[in-house]
Amino acid sequence: MSRLAVPKTYKLFIGGKFPRSESGRTVEIRSAKGEFLANAAHASRKDARDAVKAARSAVAGWAGATAYNRGQVLYRIAEMLEGRRAQFIDEIRASENASRQQAEKQVDESIDRWVWYAGWADKYAQVAGNANPVAGPFFNLSVPEPTGVVATIAPQDSSLLGLVSVVAPALVTGNTVVVVASERFPLSAISLAEVLATSDVPAGTVNILTGSPAEIAPWLAQHADVNALDLTGAGELEWVDLQISAADTLKRVLQPEPGTDAVWPSLDRITAFTETKTVWHTKSMI
Repeated sequence: MSRLAVPKTYKLFIGGKFPRSESGRTVEIRSAKGEFLANAAHASRKDARDAVKAARSAVAGWAGATAYNRGQVLYRIAEMLEGRRAQFIDEIRASENASRQQAEKQVDESIDRWVWYAGWADKYAQVAGNANPVAGPFFNLSVPEPTGVVATIAPQDSSLLGLVSVVAPALVTGNTVVVVASERFPLSAISLAEVLATSDVPAGTVNILTGSPAEIAPWLAQHADVNALDLTGAGELEWVDLQISAADTLKRVLQPEPGTDAVWPSLDRITAFTETKTVWHTKSMI
């Protein structure tokens, strides 16, 4: 006897939970051939505010965790993603019209990227910080610290690798993230929320919104409780206007980059959303 498939309704990921959009709106996700794949929540500005609130509440705990612990959590995400590798390959093939080889490459690079950034968690401070030469009996040390809440527009040409490429480096240093997934290819990005929810990631540390970046990004740029704005995937938007809005609250802004291929893993992406604290300490004269 034949049976009907049970299509999944994907929800938002806010504060470690999976709420529906308060707007009640959904978006149909279809394959390149027009076949129905799933429903996704269409986030509103109220959802964006809830996500920022959740991210802010998680800053103290995540930034206060040891670098070793943050690295272990990021590595755990890679482990869980590896375990669901086949699912993500199938989703990318269906939603992005990719060949099996292309889908496998994207998933494998996403896993490897989590591992690469996990390895930097307890090392970046030694590279980005330093001891400064000063006149007098003092130690003068510069130490990088997380900026706080980072709002991110993920690259639009990739569902999974694009999101990982912008979220992972922000997490390394202790920032929390509100990310707007690819509007064209949201399927694997929102499946990643289920991986995050089972990977020891503290609630609110990563918050994933699906819907229209053009609708959500202006509110994130204006939000006074967002400390930095990553516009990597905002190249098709009026991103200069977003930059101007962000300047009103003195946000650090990372400008758009042309496609996922340009978002290579790098130390620069790790330090892009850090602030440098300089500490003076007297030397003992004994």
